Amino acid sequence: MELTARQLHIVELVKEHAPITGEQIAEMLGLSRPTLRSDLALLVMLGYVDAKPKVGYTPGSAISPGHEASRKLQSMKVKDVQSMPVVVKETASVHDAVVSLFMENVGSLIVVDEEGCLSGVISRKDLLKFTIGNNAAAGMPVSMVMTREPNVIHVQQEDLVLEAARKMIHHQVDSLPVVVPSHIESSQGRQRWEVVGRVSKTMMTQILLDLATEP
Repeated sequence: MELTARQLHIVELVKEHAPITGEQIAEMLGLSRPTLRSDLALLVMLGYVDAKPKVGYTPGSAISPGHEASRKLQSMKVKDVQSMPVVVKETASVHDAVVSLFMENVGSLIVVDEEGCLSGVISRKDLLKFTIGNNAAAGMPVSMVMTREPNVIHVQQEDLVLEAARKMIHHQVDSLPVVVPSHIESSQGRQRWEVVGRVSKTMMTQILLDLATEP
């Protein structure tokens, strides 16, 4: 449930001045006590503030650090955390892809076509399987090794970070391309996707660490 601006202001006042009475809150807001009665009742019911007889209002369990971190995580979107994509052209050689993997220190590369649209994904495992015992592999294009779109799992910028995490766990991948719809249509009439970012398991770990340690 979304709180109103006034309700959010009340929560902040309680956090800053607790314990605080309803009369004191009303005075700080320049309103009458009856005007705030419904707001205070709702905030108590939702757990944002606690009402203690003869004491006043104090922060409720719903704004404890653990709950606050969980609330932030549940509302966080991919566009808030995405990083720059690490891409190679589908015409790049397997040798070039291996060099890019180690130079960028990533577990997989996003493969794009000449228009910058998603063409596929290639992982360390893909390259390892393809090159072992294959002396001619280094000069071959990555298009022969990659997992091709539309079999590539991806996310969009408005997707929730939690949904991106679920996709990575379910499909057992280390990262996902972040895409937006492209205005360029494929010859088969399928939707094409322009690559604008990436999210990774390392990034997810950093998000959890930041939420757990923030003041």
